[in-house]
Amino acid sequence: MESPAQETLPDKVRAWKPKAGIVLGSGLGGFVDSMEVFAEVDYTQLQGVPASGVTGHAGRLVYGSVGGVDLVAAQGRAHLYEGCSPGEVTAVVGVMAAMGTELIVLTNAAGALNEDFTTGNWMQISDHLNLTGNSPLLGKGHFVDMSSVYSPRLRGQFSKAARAEGITLHEGVYAGVLGPQYETPAEVRMLKLLGADAVGMSTVLEAIQARALGLEVVGFSCLTNPAAGMGDSRLDHEEVLKVGERGAGDMVKLLHSVLGNPG
Repeated sequence: MESPAQETLPDKVRAWKPKAGIVLGSGLGGFVDSMEVFAEVDYTQLQGVPASGVTGHAGRLVYGSVGGVDLVAAQGRAHLYEGCSPGEVTAVVGVMAAMGTELIVLTNAAGALNEDFTTGNWMQISDHLNLTGNSPLLGKGHFVDMSSVYSPRLRGQFSKAARAEGITLHEGVYAGVLGPQYETPAEVRMLKLLGADAVGMSTVLEAIQARALGLEVVGFSCLTNPAAGMGDSRLDHEEVLKVGERGAGDMVKLLHSVLGNPG
């Protein structure tokens, strides 16, 4: 069954079935430069899909392929802190599921909480803490098993690819918070006590919605900065974008390796 947003897609992509969907976080939109692009659709053309007002989020779906595998990439996302509802934040996931997508790759820029993790590297998400106070399933009475949100099968494939490519790929727990303000040093200490290895302002609601729709999920955080109180520098969104852009090359290699050689 098509979603309202799916119904507003141009005819040439409505019948197209990509193998995977990718949501690109802050500074990571350049991934589309590595794709053979078939079509682009601005979020403003899709019913129920809000355009992000945050720098580094272009706000469009890009249809194409990587290594011969058909993909749809969400170049940017909307956030709760922009005043969007959980349904709006996860609307793009619904579009991808309605297209017949089998799996979804969620990426974000995050602050590193684990002192053993190096800024500029990537962390594969093994689990998450939803500290946003919201869920896209509110009001639906939809009870979804969350015991294995992030696919062990895909995590194994990406870990193997990272070793083969010589790319450092940490693994850990992602804490999703509301934002838009960065965390205080006291909040960072709390998150570390809760077992989080990285913190950001996205992804968790998308992962919940994807699992509710039966999609296989894998998630990655680009560790763009130490969390508050763990470094000497002042937290700044422009620096987050710069580090995300520098780290995007490694993620492109991993996505090409895994999605281009499915198994």
